[in-house]
Formats: sequence, structure tokens, C-alpha cells
Amino acid sequence: MGKMKTRNLVLGLVSLVMAGSLTACDDGRAGAEGAAKQLASSLAALDVGSLAVAGKDASAANDELNAVFEGLGAKPSVQSGDVKLDGETATFPLNYSWNIGSAKWEYSSEATLKKSGDKWAVQWNPQLLAPELSDGQTLSVKTVPAQRGQILGAGDAPIVEDRPVFRVGIDKTKLAADQADASARAMAALLGLDVEDYAKQVAASGPQAFVEGIVLRAYTPEITEAKITAIPGGASILDSMALAPTRTFARALLGSVGQASAEQIEKSNGALRAGDTTGTGGLQQKYDSLLRGKDGVEVVAKQAAKSEGETPATKVFFSSLPVPGTTLKTTLDLKLQQLAEETLAGVGPASAIVALKPSTGAVLAAASGPGSNGYNTAMLGQYAPGSTFKIVDSLALFRDGATPDSKVECTPTLTVDGRTFKNSEGYPESSLGSVTLRDAFAHSCNTAFINARDTVSQDQLESAAMALGVAVEAPKLGADAFLGSVPGAAEGTEHAASMIGQGKVLFSPLSAAIMAASVGNGAPVSPQLVLNPEAQNSSPTATPTESGSAPSSSSSGAPSPSASAPPASPPSTKPITKEEAAALSDMMRAVVTSGHAGFLAQVPGAPVGAKTGTAEFGNDDPPKTHAWIVAVHGDLAVAVFVEDGGLGATTSGPLLKSFLTAAG
Repeated sequence: MGKMKTRNLVLGLVSLVMAGSLTACDDGRAGAEGAAKQLASSLAALDVGSLAVAGKDASAANDELNAVFEGLGAKPSVQSGDVKLDGETATFPLNYSWNIGSAKWEYSSEATLKKSGDKWAVQWNPQLLAPELSDGQTLSVKTVPAQRGQILGAGDAPIVEDRPVFRVGIDKTKLAADQADASARAMAALLGLDVEDYAKQVAASGPQAFVEGIVLRAYTPEITEAKITAIPGGASILDSMALAPTRTFARALLGSVGQASAEQIEKSNGALRAGDTTGTGGLQQKYDSLLRGKDGVEVVAKQAAKSEGETPATKVFFSSLPVPGTTLKTTLDLKLQQLAEETLAGVGPASAIVALKPSTGAVLAAASGPGSNGYNTAMLGQYAPGSTFKIVDSLALFRDGATPDSKVECTPTLTVDGRTFKNSEGYPESSLGSVTLRDAFAHSCNTAFINARDTVSQDQLESAAMALGVAVEAPKLGADAFLGSVPGAAEGTEHAASMIGQGKVLFSPLSAAIMAASVGNGAPVSPQLVLNPEAQNSSPTATPTESGSAPSSSSSGAPSPSASAPPASPPSTKPITKEEAAALSDMMRAVVTSGHAGFLAQVPGAPVGAKTGTAEFGNDDPPKTHAWIVAVHGDLAVAVFVEDGGLGATTSGPLLKSFLTAAG
């Protein structure tokens, strides 16, 4: 009997446990949790059309969902939280996460499900989408622009900063609709715009629009405030823009700032949106992500206006502060850069002036003339350096035992493998025959240096160039540049041509200035333009062949950027020594005191040492020539280049004299 009672008790307990389990499974939790997850994933997909919705048609709820979130231009991540069950009602949080621009917006709303038959239906209301959202409100994003970082010159002088401008165009609120076309055409004619294009822009814009035609730094005799306002609807709005001191100031080097193009937006992988400001070309583009900073955003709820003319009410749901852009510090000397540009202002062909500080390698000026058509000739141009390369030849000769007083043979002409080389027109007869290396250098005797080709091998030329800081990497530069290319192997006429800076030897004006600076410094100079360590670390360093493609308007003197370049500093290369630099300085001074750059003797201040260069190119007879001159003046090294410019002494020389005299 005792055993029977015990067995019945055990069976009774088992029955109770099973009954409890059935009740737990049957309380609807699994269904409610499944419905909660389905709601979260449907909201994340912005599609609740297939859900069971209480109090609203599912299709209408779907339309409301999309209307509320459409202005955010994104889809959220939505997760459902712990479900609380109370009979036929389930409540739980919905955890939203949005990526709005560079900011993350996170919040939770409360959702309720009610069981209807065998389904859990969501109780639809605006607070489901965002707390405190009211009926009829929609969300949109307002960008709070970050202050763009400045670009500073030497001594932290601002180069690019906010400067006053006038935005000129048609204000459609100030004229009748039937006047808009005539006003647009009149304004386009005044501003020099395409009349049909601007008329279409004005016609396509809304009645409240200001349609910008042009941005002016200042009024001009042609475009005055009176002429603008004389056109019905014509307006001039004072604003500010990040600008350099002048419209052309270091434009090819710095780049420009403006609204992002469709192509830039597409390439940005979401970093840029329509209406964003971004850099185009030069340092503005290279360091855009640093300079741009991070825009702040505001998520705003708007209530539709109840009557015509009423301003809709707005409420800020989320905001993130903008992060200002990084200031980019450079070595550019504003006075010297402006002076270089003024010096080149009247030069027709592509041209450049580059000035370096030999003691530090600081790039003080890198100006490309108006004939460069916006291309950075100063840093990216690739041209035969002509007789300026005799600085490299001479260093190689010194390393083979020569001195400035060593005798060399200067003949009127010289034939190598059937090709005849000659000296420049008007070469003085008094410097022909057996002359000192100094004299051959001062008058730039081509044949004397070509005669030395058996003494100096091509790889010795390459090593000497690298010893002078040319055709090696420039890890501190922080800007795109071509730093020179000297082939390590060449035979016959090609090696002979290399001795006078022709053949496959290529320099940019920057690399020519580096060569001169290394002589002035008595040690190889590594150029530096961008000073910020954090900016330097974020961008690739310039390399011997790093360049952009030359502009289509360039002559054959600017070959493709695929020119070969040597590896950086092979073990056999040793830097130029102070003694070698002193001997080169002695010969560069002779170019001024007894050679064909005597006009530089009048430059006040420290004695000037120089070397001219004239490089032939193309197939014309007589051939066209590039004009070069490099100089050292105290702690200043300068290269002047003019494409298709005739002789270095007569074309680039006067430009150099003008620059050095004004530089003081």
C-alpha cells in the first residue's frame, strides 16, 4: 500500500510538471518574440507591407514609414529587445542605429503587439519609429558644415583662408515670372556666361531661388554693383570663401576648393554627398580628408504647414557637432611665391620658378607660369635639363680625380657614332682648345664634357646625380612631384647626349633647384613642403617618378610620366661633400664672373653662382630649345625654366636676375 501511494504521488508530480511545461510553451512567447524580430527586420528594410498591423492598413503604415524616413537617405539597423508578455499583449524596445554622414544616431522606441487570432499584430503609431514623433511629422537631415582647415605658409602665414566674395546672380523673388528669362540673358551677357545655359538654370529653378552666375573677389570696371542691380532681379550677395591671396596664387600647387562633382562623389565611397565642399587638384585634393574635417548633422522633424504661407514647425531630434579640418602647414614664402608668379606673368610658353632654402630644404616658391595652363610645371614637368646637368658631370669628374683647374679639350664640333655635337651659337673662340674645366663650365663647352664620356661612365653620372639629391626619394616633401630620372646605363650617342643633359636624362624645375641647393648646402638637400607630421604620415611620399600626366598642350619636351628612374641610393652612392660642393661653387661663380651669366654680377647681396642650360627637343630644323638657369644666392637656390624658350642665358637669365634682385 505504501509503495502504491508513493508511485501515485510520483505520477502526480510528473503530470504537474508536464502541465506547467505546456502552459509555458502555450503562453505565446515564441510567437511574440518571432513577431518582434520580424517587425525589427521589416523596419530595417523600410518595408512593413506584409506585417499584421492593428489600427492602420499595412499599406498605409508602409507609406507612413517611408515618408518619415525618406529624408534621412539611409536605412537603419533595428534590433528588438526583451519581450514582456501580459496575456494577449507583448511590449518590447526597438533599438535603432543610423549612420548619418559621419555620425551615429542611436535611440530606442517602445513597440506593442496584440494577439489577434493566431497572429501578433503591431500597434502602429509614430512613436514606434522615433520617440516623441507626432502624426504628420517627417525626418530630414541638415548638414552642419565643418570649418575647412587652412593652408599656412612659412611662419604660419595664412595662404588659404576665408576671404570676402560677392555671389552675383538673379534673385527670382525680386522679379515677375515673365521677366526671368530676359533678366537671365542680360545677367549672362554681363558676366560672360553661356547665355542659353544660364537662362535654362534660371527657368528650371523655383520662384524663391537665387541663381548664382559667378563669384567675384571684387567688382571690376566691367562688372560693377550698379550694372548688376540695374538688371531686374540682379543681386550681389556678400559672402566668404576659402581662397588664396590672388586668383592664380600657387593654383597648380595648392589646388582649389568647390562643390564636389558627381565623379568625386562616386569615387568617395560615401564620404562625399551632393552639395559638399571638397578639394580639386594639388594639396587641397591630396589632403582633402584632413582639411575637410567632419561635418556635423542635425536630424530634424518637420510638421507639414496647416495653411499656405505658414512656415512648418521643426524640432531637432539629434545633432552632432562638426569636427574642424586640420590646418596644413607648408614652407611656402608668400612674398617669394607671389614674386615668382609676377616674374613669369608675361611669359608665353609653359614656365616655372622654384626656390629652395639650401640649409633646410624648405620649398619657398614653386610657381608655374600662365603658359602652363594650370599644370604644375614647377614640380611635375619632365624635361631634358640641358647644360645645367654639367653640375652633375663635374661632380663625377671630381670623383675621377679632376679639379676646376684640370685641362679639358674644347673643340668646335665632335662626332660620336655618326652624330655631330656642337657648342651653342656664339661660343667664344678664346675658350676653345685646351682649357680649364672651370672655363669649359663657365662658357658651357658641350664638346669638352662629351670628350670626357670615356672618363665618366653612365652609372657614375647616375651616382653623381643622386649624390646631389636628384632622382632619389623625398620623404619630407609631402606633395606629388617628379624628382628627376638619370638612366644608370647608356652607350654611344645616348651616353654622349647624357653628358650635356639630353637623351633620356629628365629633370623637373624642382629637381634642378634641389641640385643647385645641394651645392649651396655642401650636402644633399631633401626638399620639404608640408610640415605637419600627421599630414605627412597620411599621404604617400614623392618618388623619383611620381608625377601626373603632362597636359596635352605641352610640347614633346614633356614626355609621359612612365620615364624610368633608378632605385633610391645604391650602396656605391656617397653624398656630395663640402669640398666637392666648394669646387662646384667656384665653377658656378665663374659662370657669372667670366662666363655668359655676367648680368648676375649686378645682383646685390651675396655673390651669385649659376649654370645655364639650353636643351634641344623635337624634330624641327633648327630644333626648338628649352631654356634653363639655376643659381645659388646665399641661402637661396633657384631654378628658372621656360619651355620652348630659346637660350637659357638670354631667356631664363633675365627672369632670374629680376627675381633675385626683387627677393633682396
